[in-house]
Amino acid sequence: MFRPSHFAAVVLFALFASIVFGITQRDTPRRMIRYGVYCFVLFVGSAMVLSWVMFLIAR
Repeated sequence: MFRPSHFAAVVLFALFASIVFGITQRDTPRRMIRYGVYCFVLFVGSAMVLSWVMFLIAR
């Protein structure tokens, strides 16, 4: 059975959500791809920043 780590789950969620956001929020293929990549970077980046913040708070 496939059991991804927390980080892998975040990356998978970010990937699929970014694809949906790119397709539904922009009208040309080039803008769809750029917005999808932008959303992906924001999802993964914010997850990493928030995980460090939670780590520092818990210490």
